[in-house]
Amino acid sequence: MCDDLTTADTMAKTGLSRRELALGGATMAGMLLAEQAVAAGPALSEGLVSVPAADGTIDAFFVHPAKGAHAAVIMWPDIAGLREAYRAMARRLAGAGYAVIVPNQYYRSTPAPVANTLAEWFQPATQKRLAPMIAKIDGAGVARDAMALVKWLDANKAVNAKRGIGTCGYCMTGPFTFRTAAALPGRVKVAASFHGGGLVTDKGDSPHRMLAQAKAAFLVAIARNDDARAPTDKEVLKKTFAADHLAAEVEVYPADHGWCTLDAPSYDKAQAEKAWGRLLKLLAHL
Repeated sequence: MCDDLTTADTMAKTGLSRRELALGGATMAGMLLAEQAVAAGPALSEGLVSVPAADGTIDAFFVHPAKGAHAAVIMWPDIAGLREAYRAMARRLAGAGYAVIVPNQYYRSTPAPVANTLAEWFQPATQKRLAPMIAKIDGAGVARDAMALVKWLDANKAVNAKRGIGTCGYCMTGPFTFRTAAALPGRVKVAASFHGGGLVTDKGDSPHRMLAQAKAAFLVAIARNDDARAPTDKEVLKKTFAADHLAAEVEVYPADHGWCTLDAPSYDKAQAEKAWGRLLKLLAHL
């Protein structure tokens, strides 16, 4: 996840201060988001929605092709939450023919946005403000949220409930995809984690221990600096997927934590496009 080690690593590699990272990240984010807008595909319908959940009401962004019913995808945003970068990423996925919902994982504390760009995470004040919000989210809560989101999606006319549901997560929400698949094995058929943090822990409810309850195909894209800090995690994941008889692609990418997110200082277009292509290939099975 985007922790102090990730921050220090990014600062060391770029030679920038926290403030310079934030400013540079904001500038880069604007350029990349503009690029995504130019690359828009078919006509889409989008808007903010409210999803009733056991712990409150989840505010979320929902986008889908303007016509027809489509397979749904839950796109969990990274540690900086629901913001324009993830709306842009969701629009791109919707343009490929999916009904995409991006929930605000911090709804228990505040409506989105909690930050305008991931670069803001590098500011100590932002990290201090988000810390108590992050503390309110646990594995059981994520499972409840996933069930609420799927129930809402299955009742939406833009969703083809006869098809499987996919989920993808980034940074802190990489593990959310494991928990989503485990909570709804009858509905969630595809799960993808990109530079996910904490997929393997020593806790009894570690995300990798939830895989026995899932019936999905998985894509786990690992950042090289995350792998350097936890080099055995990928092998644990591969063995767990095999033991649970789950199809899975586990790969360490030659890019740093955050590389898939448009407004991340570590964004790597070439490797992000590779990961995007792998996601689309997986979602084609829905």
